[in-house]
Amino acid sequence: MTIYSGVLETYRPYLDIPAHTRTVTLLEGNTPLIPLPRLAKTLGGGFELFVKFEGLNPTGSFKDRGMTVAISEAFGRGAKSVICASTGNTAASAAAYASRANMRSIVIIPAGKVAAGKLAGAVAYGAEVIQIDGSFDDALNLVVAISERHPIALVNSLNPYRLEGQKTAAFEICEVLGTSPDWLALPVGNAGNITAYWMGFKQLNDREATGLPQILGVQAEGAAPLVLGHPVEHPETVATAIRIGRPARAEQALAAAEESKGRIIAVSDGEILSMQKLLAANGVWVEPASAAGLAGLAHELEHDLINLKGKRVTAVCTGHGLKDPDIITREMAKPHVLPAEMNALEDYLVQERE
Repeated sequence: MTIYSGVLETYRPYLDIPAHTRTVTLLEGNTPLIPLPRLAKTLGGGFELFVKFEGLNPTGSFKDRGMTVAISEAFGRGAKSVICASTGNTAASAAAYASRANMRSIVIIPAGKVAAGKLAGAVAYGAEVIQIDGSFDDALNLVVAISERHPIALVNSLNPYRLEGQKTAAFEICEVLGTSPDWLALPVGNAGNITAYWMGFKQLNDREATGLPQILGVQAEGAAPLVLGHPVEHPETVATAIRIGRPARAEQALAAAEESKGRIIAVSDGEILSMQKLLAANGVWVEPASAAGLAGLAHELEHDLINLKGKRVTAVCTGHGLKDPDIITREMAKPHVLPAEMNALEDYLVQERE
């Protein structure tokens, strides 16, 4: 029996990491590539659709792929503390891997802008959480500055080892499909993920001629600096994970879209929430930001801006629905209340069927 050992050990020959790196893992990666034929039909049909469900990583998001490598590198060189700015997912991931290595973790978050499920994760894993009266971009500026003045390892996506871990998702997609997909659709916030995927696909194609996908990166309309062509000072969207006005990897993301002959677009919060519901109706519950990639794909199809006939498409869903359940719980109807009697239940079921 082959025992899976996490992304660092599984893909070490493909990773550009220092020799001092000491593995800190929660057996992240190896997430499912789920075929969604019914959703593809809903969107017009004529193409194969798969979802790379990164919400099934240990802390519920894709961040674990990069965090295992960033923490392992920091741990290997003797760092005692790590720090990050976060809209939520990075915080939980950094805290989990730091606790695994018995390291101190400090998380800086923008006040009032982090989903409760994500903040709870960071706290549960033992992070020291500090809220600032400012945006994510303000928080990122602070952690970069503090890491330059003190021996604290920065583990945001500015850390190059984060991208080394995140690119392994591209390897996994190609392993399942045998080649790269024709199109890859994914959310874009701080832009590390789109950069990392493109790195991974290019590296694997150079080694094994797997081909290259066209990339559709998708931002929320209220937080779309890469689409607008300038920073957004006060980004706003229900998709909290991509509520970022100054992406740290902006140039690399734009290059990835251009090199792949793809593009980066923006969709409305309404389109994102509609796709979140569609995904759940197909058995995949994701946080709102995770639905952005597929929302963008649906937008392009609806407006005849993309031709997917005969194509193989992969959409990346970056985080689990439990990360940000408030959107669902605020809108859900109260459950039906019935007497604990068989007749009452039968009457209800018959009425519902009719």
